[in-house]
Amino acid sequence: MKDRFRIIDAHCHVYPERIAARAVAGTDAFYGPHALFSGRHRSKYDGTVATLLSEGEKAGVDHFLIQSVATTPRQVRGINEFIAQTVEAHPDRMTGLGTLHPDSEDLAGDLAHLLSLGLNGVKLHPDIQQFKIDDYRCLRIYELCEREGLPILMHTGDSRFDYSNPNRLLPVMQIYTGLVVVGAHLGGWSVWDEARKKLAGLPNLYVDCSSSFPFMPAEQAGEVIRAFGADRVLFGTDYPMFRADKELDTLFSLGFSDEELTAILSKNAEKVYHISAGQGSNA
Repeated sequence: MKDRFRIIDAHCHVYPERIAARAVAGTDAFYGPHALFSGRHRSKYDGTVATLLSEGEKAGVDHFLIQSVATTPRQVRGINEFIAQTVEAHPDRMTGLGTLHPDSEDLAGDLAHLLSLGLNGVKLHPDIQQFKIDDYRCLRIYELCEREGLPILMHTGDSRFDYSNPNRLLPVMQIYTGLVVVGAHLGGWSVWDEARKKLAGLPNLYVDCSSSFPFMPAEQAGEVIRAFGADRVLFGTDYPMFRADKELDTLFSLGFSDEELTAILSKNAEKVYHISAGQGSNA
């Protein structure tokens, strides 16, 4: 069945080989204590580009949206150059997002550098970067991205913290109406019902389904996707966290039509991130 669809994995973290093991271990440490994080779908992937490509191909993924997160302002330009170089090495298989940090002394310069590299959007992770989505420090980022037409892939939700929950995202979406945001993890990791109630229907918000299916019953997953609408949901795995084959198996089990699956698996990502319909294919 998967062979009938073009598949874009719209949420992948990749790291240089020399630091990949340390980066993956850091993510595991951040989420590991949370009871929801353990599960049979957890991958053992290493966070490298080579593994993303090889394992993704086995699962039938045609194209990958790659990114990483700057934990300090001084990391921003180096990370963005690595992502751009990786895309340049695999132009038919990958599209890249840059990162920004709200504490940068030169946000406009960082964004200009990001644009010069040909990156297609911005990834922010409030919980790891330790800022609230509606913090005044971030407003300049939203202004710049709205002006440049750059979408933001935003980590959203964590019941342990109050950096990125729906109450923080909602006012930003209402103020910056020309800004397109993709709320990762169905709009609110571990707070999915709150996300559905507060965020569904916002005209400038999309969500991706990464790091969600292993933590909820299939019935709930289907309900949340339908609440946002299949035309607003992107497929993603949160590589290296979860296996593309298992994530796809779950999505295909939820009873969506071929038209809805086409939107979730490729059309929405193509629209949001300006990915050519002809880029990358395993066919």
